[in-house]
Amino acid sequence: MSEFGSPYARTMGFTVSRDDGLVVTMPPGDGVMGRPGFLHGGAIAGLLDFTAWVTLFDALEDGATIKPISISTDFMRGGKPEPLHARATIVRLGRRVANVGVVGWQDDETKPVAAANLKFLIER
Repeated sequence: MSEFGSPYARTMGFTVSRDDGLVVTMPPGDGVMGRPGFLHGGAIAGLLDFTAWVTLFDALEDGATIKPISISTDFMRGGKPEPLHARATIVRLGRRVANVGVVGWQDDETKPVAAANLKFLIER
C-alpha cells in the first residue's frame, strides 16, 4: 500500500497489508541485522513505531496530525533473520490523546518478538 509510504519505510523495505487491520512487514537484510544471526533492536523498534503511526493515521480523519508523547518497547526474544510482522491496536482514541499497543512477531503471532506502547498527541 503506497498511501503510507515514507522515506524511512522505503529505506527499511516495509510493506503494509490489510489482514484484520493493518499489518506491516519488515524483510530481513544486511541493513536490519544486529549481532550475528539476529535482527537489530533499533530496526525492530522502528517497525513497531511505524506500525503505530500508520494504524493511527488510518483511523483519524483527514487533516489530523499526531505528535509522539512517549514510547515503551519490550523485547521478548531475539528476532531471527526472517520477515518480521507487526500489528497495532488502538487502545484508546480520545479527542487529544491516543494510546496504541503494537506487537511484532515472526512465525507465530502468539509468540511475540517485541511489543510497544505508544502515546500520541492528536491535533485536529
